[in-house]
Amino acid sequence: MTPHLPVSPSHPAAQHLLDAAPAHHHRRRRWRRMCPPRRPRGEVRCCAAAAPQPRLAVEAAAASVAATTRVFVVSDLHTDYRENMDWVLRLPVGGGGAGVGVDALVVAGDVAETRDNFARTMAALRERFGAVFYVPGNHDLWLRRENGRYMDSLEKLTALLDACSELGVDTGPRIIGDLGIIPLFSWYHKSFDKEKDVNSVRVPSLDMACKDFHACIWPPDLANDDEALALYFDRLNDKNHDAIEEVKKSSKQILTFSHFVPRQELCPEKRMLYYPNLPKVIGSDFLERRLRTIHDNTKHGAACHVFGHTHFCWDSVVDEIRYVQAPLAYPRERKRRINGGDGWLPFCIYRDGFNPEIYPALWSDYYNKNRREPENTQLAPWVAKYFSKYY
Repeated sequence: MTPHLPVSPSHPAAQHLLDAAPAHHHRRRRWRRMCPPRRPRGEVRCCAAAAPQPRLAVEAAAASVAATTRVFVVSDLHTDYRENMDWVLRLPVGGGGAGVGVDALVVAGDVAETRDNFARTMAALRERFGAVFYVPGNHDLWLRRENGRYMDSLEKLTALLDACSELGVDTGPRIIGDLGIIPLFSWYHKSFDKEKDVNSVRVPSLDMACKDFHACIWPPDLANDDEALALYFDRLNDKNHDAIEEVKKSSKQILTFSHFVPRQELCPEKRMLYYPNLPKVIGSDFLERRLRTIHDNTKHGAACHVFGHTHFCWDSVVDEIRYVQAPLAYPRERKRRINGGDGWLPFCIYRDGFNPEIYPALWSDYYNKNRREPENTQLAPWVAKYFSKYY
């Protein structure tokens, strides 16, 4: 097993939504996302990058001379953590040129909490790939460490997109070889959650559990507590309508990507979650409808959507579209091996055609073998144990 990166317990970087493990040495209540179902001893949990040697280095060494266009995917870089920035800097320098022969990277949001760290990260990635694509995540729009630089999170969004333009990072549709790559802006809304709530235990409110409600600042007509913010971000995609239509006409295969989750079944059931209300702050129905209109005429096996945000590695096909999440996530997640693995990031999703291999990922593997039961709100044993101990 490849050794995991060390954790920096004193690092000031922000914690992800509801991810911290419970603190056993004092009474402060802290939240983590979930504990995975048990697997037989010796079975590998291949979920997220954690290795000192990133996957790209292995791919580059093994690539055939005949391979011309490769597209790698990753999300949730969180390079405010030193270990994660080190991972980025270990990627080999020297991507190909534009168009045919390019090594491209799709970054599905949550690069860094500050604009300066964001720019450093994206500049490093541009040195390592011939093309880099990006959509914003919620952490990218936090303001708490920006020292008043921005009036609100929309002003910061503009600053991040300007930085991308200066660095040559794509935030709009583009064709790489025969593959059309389409970034989709999105935000979550509570009504995305359609499944039965867990009421057998006391669950903290979204305001208490989700830092977005305090770290982001929005204009008065936009808020996290209704659909207005999700609809605003979805409509940002309208400006790319003509470019999207051109990509649809000219591409043999299409990859769309977002930060947020397009379907609730791409997240474990509430009874499996340490924070059962998590589905209320992860996804968008507008996003799913939009990506379906893009992939409406795509042939079987030629449609893929990449997402991020929840840090649950995922690779599954739902209604003819392949959904993939490939998060770097946090050092502590990799150390706990909740999302631990053998360094398969960045994941090569395309090499002159989509990679047909469905990668082993803990939760999508689970649901490939077990029926989803959204009406069942009986807590999973590890969740029940957690609530009985701390609540």
